[in-house]
Amino acid sequence: MISIYVQILLIIIFWNSDCQIIPRIEECGLSCSQGIHCKSKPSSGVFNSFCHDAPASLSSTVLKSMKISTVMKCVQGSQCSLHLNIKGTLSLDENIRGLEICSLSLDTQQSQCTNVRFARKKSKMLNGKKVQVQFNCIEVKVAQHIYVTMKTVPNYCEVKLSQEYYVEDCRNSDVGKYISDCSAGKFDYNVDRARKIISVNVSNFLRDQDYYVRLCHKWFTCEDAGAFSVIKGKESLKSVSLKYSQLLPCLCIEGWLAIPDARRIQLCPFENDTKVLWDNIVYNPVTQTLAWEPACPVLVMVNLCRLTKSNDHCEDIQNSSKNSSEKVKYSRVDTHPRLCMKFTTKQGSWVKCPFAHGEFPAWKMRTAAAAEQIQVFFTSQTKAQFSVLVCNRTQLASCESVGTHHSVSVGDSVSIPMSREMCGSTICIQGWRTDVDYSVPLQICDIHCDFRGQTYGDGNPAKAMTHRMKSVHSLH
Repeated sequence: MISIYVQILLIIIFWNSDCQIIPRIEECGLSCSQGIHCKSKPSSGVFNSFCHDAPASLSSTVLKSMKISTVMKCVQGSQCSLHLNIKGTLSLDENIRGLEICSLSLDTQQSQCTNVRFARKKSKMLNGKKVQVQFNCIEVKVAQHIYVTMKTVPNYCEVKLSQEYYVEDCRNSDVGKYISDCSAGKFDYNVDRARKIISVNVSNFLRDQDYYVRLCHKWFTCEDAGAFSVIKGKESLKSVSLKYSQLLPCLCIEGWLAIPDARRIQLCPFENDTKVLWDNIVYNPVTQTLAWEPACPVLVMVNLCRLTKSNDHCEDIQNSSKNSSEKVKYSRVDTHPRLCMKFTTKQGSWVKCPFAHGEFPAWKMRTAAAAEQIQVFFTSQTKAQFSVLVCNRTQLASCESVGTHHSVSVGDSVSIPMSREMCGSTICIQGWRTDVDYSVPLQICDIHCDFRGQTYGDGNPAKAMTHRMKSVHSLH
């Protein structure tokens, strides 16, 4: 339980650090409490680098309570900048003339020092009193690692304060919004589909700063879709050409400044072009498995369906609906040309018919009428088992059984007695495979009671069933 509380505490700490508002200052400067007049001037830090033994009367705690924070200075019409806000408390003493405040960048080893001097007359009168010194004119960079020291002038050994400090990075909402180093830039792009190249022009980013651009596939994170390109800050041309293999909805352009923890921007211009996702259908003839796997994350409902003869509607096959954003598999699937997959998203529905091109053997159902009976038989290039029934087609996608189921194998036939109840435009002979889990039900409808010796195939008089269909349909 303790570890859970620790994790929650860390989350709160990081969340607060990212959302913390940076205090604003109009001008940087120096201030001292107790009404003491103090002034500052830049210092090299060399003359005060060597320490001396402190007088016996001088306490080692004369200097204490150094606190460091970040402030932001924004001038109207120009960029904002970050500064260290350094506070320290000094007990005034006749042996101390002032303070030296220094910052050392641990990233670049560059240092800045400032000398703080007090008015002698006033400070002698307040000897022993505590004065708080605040200085906020040391400018720093985003995500800089700083080492700050505060010493007395003269520099007495053992009388010194030091502290490491990390400046907020671009993940801080205030820094990311107002500091130019965090400006992520703006994209303009052009697609050359023939050469499979996306040309990207970048603007609105920090001058003289290198900039990275790449293509990536956006899942939980944006995964590389090729090597990134560098736009040199000193170059006048701010554009790159990126090669792609396929224009997918999750293909994004990502860019960021070449600085630590730089904020990144993404542009995903093809996110509504989901049609390409439905092409990735694979059939394994050994296991009779039909599978589809998305090349991009997408929330979709997948169904198997039967394409109608008019090719304008695909009727859902019962118990085949699957909601998924990952791989979808159907085992023991019929390879009939009219068996299709339907994909439905918020943008619409698309139908793909993987067996429509005749690459796999298809079965056919035919009927023949004689002596007040209908004889039903099936032809197939492979062994298969079928079931036949008479049904009443009350709705487009529904045919209710009105008789007995008949089982039949390839090469055999079954005879169904005719009756007046079977006469009518809504009565159909329906057949489907029973040796697979997912089969297309075929129907021969509009049975006439006065025919003699005629043969029907899938509802077409005197003509065997044929399969002519488009492989792709869009139902919106």
